[in-house]
Amino acid sequence: MQRITIHDVARKAGVSLATVDRVLNRRPGVRPATIEKVETAVKALGYTPDVFAANLAKRRLYRLTFLIPNGPNAFMADLRQEAERIASRVAGERVALTVQDIDAFDSHSVAGTLALLDRTGCDGVAVVAPSSPEVRAAIDRLTLRGVPVVTLVSDHPTSARAHFVGIDNMAAGRVAGRLLGRFLAGNRQGHRARIGFIAGSLGLRDHAERHGGCLEVFEELYPEFEPVRVREGRDDNDRTYDLTRKLLAEHPDLAGLYNIGAGNRGVIAALEEAGQAGRVTFIAHELTPYTRVALERGTIAALIAQDPGHEIRSAVRVLKALIDGQPILDAQERIGIDIFLPENLPPQTGASADRPCTDAIAPVRLAKHGAL
Repeated sequence: MQRITIHDVARKAGVSLATVDRVLNRRPGVRPATIEKVETAVKALGYTPDVFAANLAKRRLYRLTFLIPNGPNAFMADLRQEAERIASRVAGERVALTVQDIDAFDSHSVAGTLALLDRTGCDGVAVVAPSSPEVRAAIDRLTLRGVPVVTLVSDHPTSARAHFVGIDNMAAGRVAGRLLGRFLAGNRQGHRARIGFIAGSLGLRDHAERHGGCLEVFEELYPEFEPVRVREGRDDNDRTYDLTRKLLAEHPDLAGLYNIGAGNRGVIAALEEAGQAGRVTFIAHELTPYTRVALERGTIAALIAQDPGHEIRSAVRVLKALIDGQPILDAQERIGIDIFLPENLPPQTGASADRPCTDAIAPVRLAKHGAL
């Protein structure tokens, strides 16, 4: 079927191409009656503008800034590497994608970085935003300066952000609760099964929502589970290692463990060192070289994961649509929750495949303890 063009609209409306262009781009100087004729022709023909071609003709450049946490978090490292890969891929589409490091646990620093951005340097921002009043205010002010903001991985729904790209973290926590319930079914011997929790920080909205979702499932379906007070490891492997050792020492009958954020290398090392790998049902997040090996050898019972490549591509598409004033395709941008067992692990490709699983890149203190 032949594509409807601006020439067809001009012909049907009985006006010039320049007039159609002014109406479509909402420029002044066109009489209301003429605007109505053009809009009627657009509807009758089902005309949709070719935004890509128009922007190419105007030599428009999309300047996008992605603010992604630095540090030892393997998933964030994958996210950053995917952003760098996609940046080189979309450069030919007149997209200039810049990746800046932030500290997700330092709200003041993130707010300060957002405060420095404006339309002179970027057209759209994607940010992994900590949940704090100063970050919310910084997002609001950046939006008022005319720069659309997309929250990535962890949402900030009370802010003026235009869109969230990430999984439903409440649902992810509920999935963890279900998995623990199913794995531990029949293994309880007449007493309440203690379940441990480790988060990066409950000040991160995605971690708080996962924790809340998991507790909801316990209350609804598994009242015999006894949740142990959540520990916060700040997604640091060494700190999480210490917290896991203390948790095992304080609760030798621990039945399950849910690591809500990163720091999985610390949990893996502590469980294996204590001889608790496989006995404690361990549910973790994100598929990395380390969690893949731990899942294959039974230290991790199941992984809940999200696709970092999909999230970066989605954020680019969403920001371009917002900049162009085009609709967002919700079905295309929905990020799914993956559940991995040893039997359904995908081939190791993409950013993770480039980072070998060796002690050489593990924290020094964990390496000497035999971490992955």
